[in-house]
Amino acid sequence: MDRRKEVTRADCWKCRHHYITWEESFPYGCRALGFKSRRLPVFDVRESSGHDCLYFSPKEGKG
Repeated sequence: MDRRKEVTRADCWKCRHHYITWEESFPYGCRALGFKSRRLPVFDVRESSGHDCLYFSPKEGKG
């Protein structure tokens, strides 16, 4: 099963805390939790806690 399809509510790409680090080894980061990862941070959060990220905050619209 493709893990990316599991992301429902806490989608890093739609979160204001997610950023691209431009570091080859750890390209994805979460400002709220203060870490960088090889994969989207939501997967590390789920793996360690068993829950969706509680810091998810939707990006503000462009309007």
